[in-house]
Amino acid sequence: MFYWLMKYVVIGPIIKAIFRPWIVGRRNIPAEGAAILASNHLSFADSIFLPLMIDRRMSFLAKSDYFTGRGIRGWATRFFFKATGQIPIDRSGGKASEASLNTGLQVLGRGDLLGIYPEGTRSPDGRLYRGRTGLARMALEAHVPVVPVVMVDTDTVMPIGKRIPRIGRVGIIIGEPLDFSRFAGMEGDRYVLRSVTDEIMIALQRLGAQRYDDVYASTVKDRAAVAGASETPRSSLD
Repeated sequence: MFYWLMKYVVIGPIIKAIFRPWIVGRRNIPAEGAAILASNHLSFADSIFLPLMIDRRMSFLAKSDYFTGRGIRGWATRFFFKATGQIPIDRSGGKASEASLNTGLQVLGRGDLLGIYPEGTRSPDGRLYRGRTGLARMALEAHVPVVPVVMVDTDTVMPIGKRIPRIGRVGIIIGEPLDFSRFAGMEGDRYVLRSVTDEIMIALQRLGAQRYDDVYASTVKDRAAVAGASETPRSSLD
């Protein structure tokens, strides 16, 4: 009830009036039953606009840091994320990754929609990067279709590092569901998982015409951080 109140009465109408989001391919989302919505990831705002523009309720797996802030700002962030149906997960790897997988499977087990960013993090430069195979494993274990979703211009409205959004239009393109039932029972095969993941990324690239680089976005960010640190001038006391 709280989710729908925020979507249709409190938050949704305001966001739609300001940003006038458009959507293509809404009918490609299954009317019922579980499915994974696999989206490119340009901006923090992706997790706001996508749930707002589809008819069914959906959940995103969001890093737990968004739910642990203190003070008024922390409370406001936590409130907003819960209102938009996001679920906190620990993304530190190892056992945390397994717990994230299980959380996603629980959402799908209820017959709900689950939103996932296969790149694992926001694109640092608007390009589409290599997908993580956790998405494929989840799809095969849950026996659900994967619906490719492309967010358009959300990075223009809400660039990385900015706290106040710019006024502008954003768009959403939803492709036809991808069926991976031919790989049933093969979720333990890492070659199959990579093949499925690459097929999803190809579908995203074709749908949105983004430039694709076959490297992880996190690797690109790490390289940029190292390069930035090496270019920092040293003080006379070093």
